[in-house]
Amino acid sequence: MRTFSILFFCCLFSLNAVVAQHQILVSAKLNKEENAIYIQQQLTYVNTAKVPLKELYLNDWANAFKDKNTPLAHRFGEEYIRKFHFSKPEEKGFTIINQIKQGEDQLPWIRPKNHPDIIRVKLNEKLEPGEKINLKFDYTVKIPSDKFTRFGVSDEGNYKLKFWYLTPSVFDGQWKLYSHKDIGEQYTPPANLDIQLNVPTEFYPATALEISHNYAAGNRRHIRLIGKNRVESELLLTQTYEPETLDVDKHQLITNLDDDGLQPEIKDLILTRILDFLQERLGEYPHQKLLITKEEYLKNPVYGLNQLPNFIRPFPDGFNYDIQQLKTITNNFLNNSLLIDPREEQWVHDAIAISLMIDYVDRYYPKMKLVGSLSKIIGLRWFHAADLEFNDRYQFLYMNMARLNIDQPLTSSKDSLLKFNLNIANPYKAGIGIKYLEDYLGSEPVKKSIAEFYSENKLKLSSEKEFATILQKNADKNIDWFFKDYVNTNQKIDFKITKLKKSKDSLKVTIKNKRNNKMPVSLYGIRDNKIIYKTWVDHINKEKQITIPRNDAERIALNYEQIIPEYNQRNNFRGVSKLFNKPIQFRLLEDIEDPRYAQVFFTPEFDYNLYDGIAIGPKVYNTTFLAKDLSFKIAPKYGFNSNTVVGSANIDYTWRYNNKDLRTIRLGIAGNRFSYGYDLFYHRYAPYLNFVFRPQNLRDNERQSLSIRNINVHRDANPFDQNQTTPNYNVFNVRYGYGNYFLVDHTSAVVDYQLAENFSKISLTLQYRKLFKNNRQINLRFYGGTFIYSDLPENSNYFSFALDRPTDYLFDYNYYGRSEGDGLFSQQIIMAEGGFKSQVMPEYANQWITTVNASTNIWKWIFAYGDAGVVKNHGENSEFLYDSGIRVALVEDYFEVFFPVYSNLGWEIAQPDYDQKIRFIVSLDLNTLIRLFTRRWY
Repeated sequence: MRTFSILFFCCLFSLNAVVAQHQILVSAKLNKEENAIYIQQQLTYVNTAKVPLKELYLNDWANAFKDKNTPLAHRFGEEYIRKFHFSKPEEKGFTIINQIKQGEDQLPWIRPKNHPDIIRVKLNEKLEPGEKINLKFDYTVKIPSDKFTRFGVSDEGNYKLKFWYLTPSVFDGQWKLYSHKDIGEQYTPPANLDIQLNVPTEFYPATALEISHNYAAGNRRHIRLIGKNRVESELLLTQTYEPETLDVDKHQLITNLDDDGLQPEIKDLILTRILDFLQERLGEYPHQKLLITKEEYLKNPVYGLNQLPNFIRPFPDGFNYDIQQLKTITNNFLNNSLLIDPREEQWVHDAIAISLMIDYVDRYYPKMKLVGSLSKIIGLRWFHAADLEFNDRYQFLYMNMARLNIDQPLTSSKDSLLKFNLNIANPYKAGIGIKYLEDYLGSEPVKKSIAEFYSENKLKLSSEKEFATILQKNADKNIDWFFKDYVNTNQKIDFKITKLKKSKDSLKVTIKNKRNNKMPVSLYGIRDNKIIYKTWVDHINKEKQITIPRNDAERIALNYEQIIPEYNQRNNFRGVSKLFNKPIQFRLLEDIEDPRYAQVFFTPEFDYNLYDGIAIGPKVYNTTFLAKDLSFKIAPKYGFNSNTVVGSANIDYTWRYNNKDLRTIRLGIAGNRFSYGYDLFYHRYAPYLNFVFRPQNLRDNERQSLSIRNINVHRDANPFDQNQTTPNYNVFNVRYGYGNYFLVDHTSAVVDYQLAENFSKISLTLQYRKLFKNNRQINLRFYGGTFIYSDLPENSNYFSFALDRPTDYLFDYNYYGRSEGDGLFSQQIIMAEGGFKSQVMPEYANQWITTVNASTNIWKWIFAYGDAGVVKNHGENSEFLYDSGIRVALVEDYFEVFFPVYSNLGWEIAQPDYDQKIRFIVSLDLNTLIRLFTRRWY
């Protein structure tokens, strides 16, 4: 320990003369048995502000892993990430601060409210502008498992360290206090670093800092790392592998990215080309080394088919390695030299990085398709997806969120973004925004502005204001619209050609701006699918008429090259010498939208129920992978058991609203025809009007909905059911739903009102799911319903409340054998109405019902459940009913099995035919299952 302290103070003395820059001196000793680092640190902080400072704030992001109450843990919960909540105490991380001193004086410190990973140090006296202060820290960092954020200690005992020591927060008139939320880099001013490491001999260091010395003494290894003007000191300490070190021109690149077995000379060519390209476009990288890790790449990969395994990846050898290195090196290059607020102004970084990636692919892979070599396969090459270039994915993936009306402004704080917007849509919108500007201004002014911004702000704290100033200075047109409308809002771009007047030599074109913005649009003349004319039209408030030369154009089009990320490009065409504005195209199987055509798709589809058997037929529809306002679907099928045509149809229109709690209104009508018994069919059609509410804070998981519909049902009369209620009926239904979904707390409520000719009823469903800190889970559900009036026959329970298996007279539920009274299909249950699992009597209530369903986990996905309720029928006393058993939730709410144990029937587990008492929930709806995995992204 004495040697350790001597080294610490020697380094301190050697740096003492340097005062113009923040200095961080760390002496750290690794204890691999406890996954802990004992740290003595000195911070020399220089007040570069214009005001005196009474306190300093420090980033202590290692403490973000201390428990389930931190902002990091809360974010994991918002995105349904269970592994942190269910982790063991020894897998978490924390910081223990022993002391903070100035000279010999102990300084008081606290962790601000709601920021357990920030430290506020109160100074003994004000730190005046230009003055410096030396603070000493003694603390221990417990390293968390790497399974939470990919950084930490791995199962193999390798250490991937990031944000592992204290760094100062940024003060620019106010302190920038950003807690760790696993959404990007720390915001810290550049500092000179001197780090002394004392680790077991078996560890090999990999870092972008200079390794001043690295030697073994006894069973310990001593490493000294030095860096100048650094904001990041990611460090790998590995014992099971050694990252690759490659010399690339003047620089050294250390990487553990998979190289797909490429030859060294190919890797050298790729890496040299990437660095040359970045330095050509931006300027010289200020540091000698770059650390490019698999962990950084996997946190934000290149999304697409390139993520497939090698043996089925449809891209040429080297492309995947090239594109992975390009993205990771570009981000690393910018993060370590262009110091922009990564929480509030990340769009500047993204705009530069994505536009550079687009240009790189255009230069070195100009013919690369979105689907790679699949575009050449007969059958697949007929799809529009096979026509798209690799770079078209940026606009496509951004438009996914714009069409769903959940895109967010580029200036949104990163911690307010949905996961899809954070990782994909916003960076892509920023990048294609630069290409939009280049098309409007010409590429040279924009490229010059980016290079100038990088050169003037390298290794300095900078902001979006400097970027905007340089862009506007170099533009020869007014580009206020880019910052006011494109960057600062989520206003969609949507233009339409409303009128066309033709003369012999010219065309008068009226263009409508369907949105409230000032963004420009390009106008083209097209002949033989080739561009013969192009001009830009700007200052379109609502409508604008311009005159252009005819030039024998067959059609005119807005945004024909699709450079502008426009919301709806399908109304951008007008025929000049052609009869139709655009031709109709029929496609087998769903495809990516091609705005040049009016598209109709055919896809084989199947359904299954016991009576129709497997039903197969074509689904005819107009929707693509991107949502549309007007959608239709016609899906006739042939049932191989019923030997007749069944199926469904739907048409609806959706209105979407920006920046309001009311997000969408959908008006439509749906109908279907299937069997409800052997040789018994029902026809159902229902006009509907739906309202969907979502908070303007899109990360808030609260949802509300209001559904108004009129369900009309026509059934074949069942000659074997003497008590069958009138087979034809209609029910007016109003349903309000509320939900607030979080990993730890899950709350929902549904109020349902129904009005029919012979009855009126209302019900309330409440659900609550709680995950406690000890990983115990409790599920509670309440259901209560009553008839307001009823003129129904006493001998029929068709419209009654059900205790365990609703009759589903509205045909809302996906029963596979809805009329079965025994056998496997009768054992399928839907968690609706009473929610009982056992078939206790009475099964129905024609007056009122109240039930409570509860369950709690015994071990992981095995639960004990219990149901209790009171059923009241006309002319009878109310009856108290109950059941209990074991619930196996393999996929909660989607695939569950219930084993009854004890109920009003006694010990069911000991009764005959027990296998017929087992109940199950199963969902074969692919869209339902997909939502289970995509909910964290939207």
